[in-house]
Amino acid sequence: MPIIIYFSRKNENMLYGEIKNLSKGNTAVVASKIAKELNIEAAEIIPVKEYPESYQEAVDAAKKEKLDQARPAYRLTVPNLSDYNEIIMGYPNWWGTYPMIIASFLEDYDLTGKTIYPFCTHEGSALGSSIDDLKKSCPGAIIEQGLAIHGSKADRANKSVKHWVTWLILNKNK
Repeated sequence: MPIIIYFSRKNENMLYGEIKNLSKGNTAVVASKIAKELNIEAAEIIPVKEYPESYQEAVDAAKKEKLDQARPAYRLTVPNLSDYNEIIMGYPNWWGTYPMIIASFLEDYDLTGKTIYPFCTHEGSALGSSIDDLKKSCPGAIIEQGLAIHGSKADRANKSVKHWVTWLILNKNK
């Protein structure tokens, strides 16, 4: 069975062009839907230093991290990753790709030989360059087709998630 590993940010987020306060981040919502569909565990990447609650301040922090190629520290409570051959990796699309906290995770774990199924939430950029960036960061891993969910529709993404999960299962059984 695969494991879901994801990063998500709650608090102020952009939804339908307006800033809204979320008690649960969009990526966490989608991760929960995938976990329920597959009846598997989901582990959250939690920043040691939380991102600002303000949407604009968080956007600015993410931009600075990308420009600086920062590697934010994080906590992750997960069983031994060597027990998993498949990782469903979730993240918001920040500045055209995955957040730098995901880059921190990718550098900390050797994912050689593992299959990664990426999914992201976004407000218009879909997966951006994240698939190519994953391939560069994890040259020994197999990066499969990703799922992009518009963040504003995360709470209503059941059909998209079910379709993607069905594709994952059918693809694995070929």
